[in-house]
Amino acid sequence: MNTTTTTAAPPGTEITWDEAFCSEGANCFRFGRDTEGKAYIGTTESATYVTDSIDALRALISAVKAGAADHLLA
Repeated sequence: MNTTTTTAAPPGTEITWDEAFCSEGANCFRFGRDTEGKAYIGTTESATYVTDSIDALRALISAVKAGAADHLLA
């Protein structure tokens, strides 16, 4: 996985963000994508985001669904 964390999209890149997912404490995460096929995960509190390929995001979501992050919830 070649994940990159950044605070600004490359020049000429437009990110289309989905509606944010918010918890009770108003910790909001959002997913986005650009026309080049990259996926983005960010928060509504910061301009910083993580970006990688759509396939990498798909693998992350599958791993989370399979329980790979369950230990973080304990």
